[in-house]
Amino acid sequence: MTVFEVGIADRQWRLVERRRRNRRQCTRFLAEQSPSHVVMEACGTAHHWRRVAQSHGHRVTLLPVRYVKPYFRGNKTDRTDVDALLDAVRPGHIPPVTVKTAAQQELVALHRIREQWMATRTARITALRGFFREHGIPLPAGPRAALAAVPALAEQLPPQLALAVTSVHEDARALEQRIVNIERQLAAVAKDDATVQRLLEIPGIGLLTTTALVGSVGRITAFRRARQFASWLGLTPREHSSGLRRRLGSITKRGDVYLRCLLTHGARAVLLTAPRQAPARKPLTGLQPWAVQLAARKGHHKTTIAVANTLARIVWAVWARDAAYTAAPAAA
Repeated sequence: MTVFEVGIADRQWRLVERRRRNRRQCTRFLAEQSPSHVVMEACGTAHHWRRVAQSHGHRVTLLPVRYVKPYFRGNKTDRTDVDALLDAVRPGHIPPVTVKTAAQQELVALHRIREQWMATRTARITALRGFFREHGIPLPAGPRAALAAVPALAEQLPPQLALAVTSVHEDARALEQRIVNIERQLAAVAKDDATVQRLLEIPGIGLLTTTALVGSVGRITAFRRARQFASWLGLTPREHSSGLRRRLGSITKRGDVYLRCLLTHGARAVLLTAPRQAPARKPLTGLQPWAVQLAARKGHHKTTIAVANTLARIVWAVWARDAAYTAAPAAA
């Protein structure tokens, strides 16, 4: 962001003055103004500028972009952005975005880098499978087995293609090592974080999920109830009700897609381990029998989302109450 449209309003949020500033001028403007209330959209650089404004004594409110958008009038310009922000903040009913610290942004960035590398590695392996299949050579199932078999099978390919395939294989191997290094960094962060250690005790919640939650949420007390936290993650039903008729549909899928994906994978792990523990005579927790019975009635996919919703509520309870997770024994 290089240009800032600044609107100065009175106590009733009525615009009284407009100014246009670059980065340096905006920093000087915040330093020269007496402590006031600064309102911004929660864009990519908003958390940085919030810290800059707070360092000069200002109170900062970040509004979600999706809730500000309905207040736009006319074409999308910097001036209409300011007008929409003032109209959105005036009623006072829009919940502000919790501002991230630099440490939280570091955690989120590590996850984003890992996610991009995972996608690139998957693309490399998919390309390798295609090259080998075109010559009648199937690669083993699974990414690790496929990469391990490439060097030996590449000898059956034409020389020029074998040379290119070797380069793609080396690229995929290098990406794997980078992913391992990122996970080691996350493990080092988790080792020194008491919140992460408590959340790791919850079944279905692993290193990636805990560090991603701590990085994205930060202050769990911003959510008053466990259901509000699950709703923020997009794991509650979409409602379309009127009068005496209440209609609940599929989940809203709002919020962070990455967090919802991690919790869904954790729910699948809970569902898969429960049938394996019973024959092995391992004790089941109260969550697992309920999940198995629900899967028999509603199906695997609906149960997965229900378990993910429950895991989100358990995360809120453990985190908000600063208490250790205690698994309740399954009822006889």
